Formats: sequence, C-alpha cells, structure tokens
Amino acid sequence: MSFSMADLDAATAVVRTHFPATPQFAWPLLGEHVGATVWVKHENQTPTGAFKVRGGLVYADRLARERPEVTGIVSATRGNHGQSLAYAGSAAGLRVVIVVPEGNSPDKNAAMEGFGAELVVHGADFQESREQAARLGEELGLETVPSFHRDLVVGVATYAKELFDAAGPLDAVYVGVGMGSGIAGIVGVRDLLGLSTRVVGVVAEQAPATALSFAAGEVVTTERAATFVDGVACRTPDPEAIATIVAGADHVVTVSEDDTAEAMRVLLRTTHQLAEPAGAIALAGLLAEREAVAGTRVGVILSGGNCDSSILAEVLAGRTPAA
Repeated sequence: MSFSMADLDAATAVVRTHFPATPQFAWPLLGEHVGATVWVKHENQTPTGAFKVRGGLVYADRLARERPEVTGIVSATRGNHGQSLAYAGSAAGLRVVIVVPEGNSPDKNAAMEGFGAELVVHGADFQESREQAARLGEELGLETVPSFHRDLVVGVATYAKELFDAAGPLDAVYVGVGMGSGIAGIVGVRDLLGLSTRVVGVVAEQAPATALSFAAGEVVTTERAATFVDGVACRTPDPEAIATIVAGADHVVTVSEDDTAEAMRVLLRTTHQLAEPAGAIALAGLLAEREAVAGTRVGVILSGGNCDSSILAEVLAGRTPAA
C-alpha cells in the first residue's frame, strides 16, 4: 500500500489537532541489554495509550468531510482499535458500536466505553467478533470500519515519520503485527524517505497466521489465535496487509509467549515504561535476534501500554499469563 508525502502531511495535521508527537528515546540500559543502540518509539503516550488512535482520527476526519450522511460506525477489536474509533468517532459526533469477543480485557472494555463506545460482546475470538460487526453494520445502518484500511495506515504512519526524523538512520525497525496497519505504515514511510532500513514484523507463537502468510506469499488462516498477546491475536490476515508485508518487510520473526512476557519485564526495568503484551512483542523479536543486530542502530515500536493489572501482576511475578 503506497501513499504520498502530501497524504502523510495531511494526516499529521489531523493528528496534531489532538496531540503532539510522541517521544522516542535511545535508552542506555536497554541498549546495554541488547548490545545495540535501541530507539524506542513510545506510542503508549497517545491519548488512548496506543498507536492506533492516529488511524482512527484520520479515518473519522475523512468520513466527516466526504460522507456526512454517515451517522455512526461499527467495528470489532481486542482493544486498541476500538479505543481509537471510540475516541475519534465520539470527537466527530458519531455513534460508535464496538464488538469484542467473550473474555476480552476488562480494562480495555472499560476504556472503550469511557471514550463513548457502545460495547457488544460476541464470539469466542476476534474473527467471530469481526463477522458480527459486519452484520451489525447492516442491521443498524452504520459504516463498518475494517481493521486494515488506507486511512488507518496513513494515520498510523505518522508515528514512523516522527521516529525516522528524530532517530536518524536506523539499520532495522522491529514492530509487532496484528492486522498490519502499524507495519504497513513503517514500510510506506521508509520507502517515501528512500531509506534502507530493514522492517521486521513480530508475531506470537500461538498466533502465527501472519508469519505463515509471509512465508507462503499469500493469506494463510489458522483455526486458533490463543495468546495472551491479544493485540496480535489474528487468525485471518487481511490480503492487502499481507501483500504489503510480503513486498516491504525484510522478514517476520515468531516469538514465544514467554519471550513476550520477558520483554515486558525488560522494558519496565530498563525504561520504566509499562508495555501491554503487544507493545512489548517488538522487543521480544529484537531480543531473539540480538546477535544479528549487535552494534547496530535499531528501532522498536512500543505500540501500546494498555495492560490489565491482572496480566501485569502475573508478568511481574515471573509468570506468563494464560490466553
């Protein structure tokens, strides 16, 4: 998926009406632990605590300008996409209905409702919630917002531009992959700027659909995505997202749930920043390849900090939470 610098500048202008650029720091203790210079992009510092709000704002802005007859939106989520749409949609005066699977994060559910969404609990996993959202869109006369869309990608790409502008040349950037907007944004900005930075996607061992799809060069679905790393719990990838990742990513690394829990602990110890599981998985991928990146300059996307207290308690006790 390609976009222009004009598209990116316009998206940045929309995002800036709500919050300033998030910080990125090269933390010395983290660099010492990894054996490289590691720049962390702190998307846990947005108004919703995650990067996706950027895409929601751009999507809602275009909707309000070009489709004023639309009175509301509906979508499915495990949390951060829903918070994004709740924040952006409510700010635009839209009705927002969000479908989540049974057993979804209670803290993220509460946050979505706090931002103004009507919450619907349906399905055993994200895919079943996604199918229900499509049905509700037709029944309620609302616009169904997908998890991967050009406006969402251009919106979240604004964080990649901020990172590249501030950090200077990076040999690689590691990013967790759920439905693909984050990694697509990085690839798009990397290409726009003419950089040689390798973009590396990271997925969970118990939710390997994107890694399998990357290896096959086409969408591969899985029957389950049973991982506590809920932000990457995808079992049916988007075809356009996979095409973008195949064309633009260097590779996709799969890490265990234990590795992600350890990455959460490492981030807390070396940066004093709280990462949700999906926010730490990029670092888990980097740590799995630390020998290959020794002495280089790398970026890690801390994509969100919306961690349930129960999960945090398990992780800090040295345990890996169950799915």
